[in-house]
Amino acid sequence: MSSEYGITDVRHPLRVSIVQGDTRWLQPEANREYYGELVGALHGITDLVVLPETFTSGFSNEAIDRAEDMDGPTVAWMRDWARELDAAVTGSVQLRTGDGVANRLLFVTPDGEVRHYDKRHLFRYAGEHERYRAGRDRLTLEWRGWRICPLVCYDLRFPVFSRNRYDVERPQDLDYDLLMYVANWPAARSNAWRTLLRARAMENLCYVVGVNRVGTDGNGLGYAGESAVIDFLGNPISECADMEVVSTTTLFLEELKAHRERFPAMLDADRFELL
Repeated sequence: MSSEYGITDVRHPLRVSIVQGDTRWLQPEANREYYGELVGALHGITDLVVLPETFTSGFSNEAIDRAEDMDGPTVAWMRDWARELDAAVTGSVQLRTGDGVANRLLFVTPDGEVRHYDKRHLFRYAGEHERYRAGRDRLTLEWRGWRICPLVCYDLRFPVFSRNRYDVERPQDLDYDLLMYVANWPAARSNAWRTLLRARAMENLCYVVGVNRVGTDGNGLGYAGESAVIDFLGNPISECADMEVVSTTTLFLEELKAHRERFPAMLDADRFELL
């Protein structure tokens, strides 16, 4: 069912679970066990479970040496939990592909389907671009009546790539309703994290979910968490502090539809093409 201004079906709210954890450094098996314990209580109360960026290893260039592939244990683990929870499970891991290792976001549904997005903007400041293969194309998918665009960490700083576009012939068909970022965003740059999440929500007339990790990694970097669910006005619906937490928030399409009808700023947006 379609309706005005890019809303697919106003009858279905979406329950989104933030999983803000203290990722173990370069310990995939231990992280699968750890995050499994955190998500285990979510059966029947969520539609979408969001894990941090590189949740099996932490953000490390050294993890490239232990990268799995799409037939490895982490993809199987995500399939198992998606089926067990009857919910989509998403997060990013370092995965080996035919032409290198990518920081790959996986979106896994209860039927076992796996969609993926490879991080386009690699974090030059930490040398990620020297060892990992950059992705190119953005992913937009549908899940339980919602259009979702999942991105990874540093992508948050690039508004053009994140822009919610519309078809000039059908301006009501926006690309997505929910913009989602999984991250390992250090505490030293927390102000940018908070500010940019809100900016992306306001400029794109959408909900935004940002999931970050907590704790200190093997490089001595601290993470303040501050995972959040932001509404289309840039207001936080749910905010996390700097501790391990699992938090579930319900999003409502009818509220987003009403906002887009009142404030159809997308109709005045500049047209562009990504190269």
